[in-house]
Amino acid sequence: MRVDAAAWIRAFAALIDEHADELTALDAAIGDADHGTNMRRGMTAAVAALDDSTPATAAEIYKQTAMVLIRTIGGASGPLYGTFFLRLATALANGPELETTTGITDFARAFRTALDGVIARGKAEPGDKTMIDALAPAADALEKQASTADTPQAVLDAAVTAAESGRDATTPLTARKGRASYLGERSAGHQDPGATSAALLVRAARQALR
Repeated sequence: MRVDAAAWIRAFAALIDEHADELTALDAAIGDADHGTNMRRGMTAAVAALDDSTPATAAEIYKQTAMVLIRTIGGASGPLYGTFFLRLATALANGPELETTTGITDFARAFRTALDGVIARGKAEPGDKTMIDALAPAADALEKQASTADTPQAVLDAAVTAAESGRDATTPLTARKGRASYLGERSAGHQDPGATSAALLVRAARQALR
C-alpha cells in the first residue's frame, strides 16, 4: 500500500471541515480565533484546484496544493503549510513519472524534509507549543517504523498516535512562538490549534493509504 497524494489532500480537507469549529475555539483562547476558518478556506480551495485539474505526479499535486494554501490561508498557517507541501514536492520531484502515490519509506523521507522546511521557516522547535510538536513525533515514528518490516498501515498508525500524543502534550506548555507567545504563562493550559490541525494532517495520511 502507498500514500495517495490527491486522497491525502481530500482527506485532510474533510477533517479540517469537520473540526473547523474546534480549531477556531482553540485559537480563540490563545490566538486570533481564525485558525479553523482559515484552514477550511485554504483546504476547500486546494480541493477545488484538484477538481479543476489533478496533476500527474505526487510532487505536482503537493506543489499545486502549496501554492493554493499560500494564497488563501491567512496568518502564519499559509506560509507554514505551504512550505510543508512545497518541501514534500521537492523531496519527491525525482520520483517516477506519472506516479501519484508514494511508498512508505519514501513518504517517511519526504515527511522529514517537509518538517525541516517548516522548522526553518517558522524558527520553532519541539516544546515551543506549535504545529512542530505534532509533526516532529510523527516524523520520528514514520522513520522508526518504516525501517522495520511493519506494514504501511502500522507505520501510519504509529505516526498518528505520535502526532496526537504530541498535540495533547502542548496543553501544559507555555508558548514560545507565534501569537500565543504574547500571552506568556497564560498560554499554558490550552491545546495548541496548530498542533491540532497538524495531527489531523497525519491522520489524513493514514486515511489516504491505497
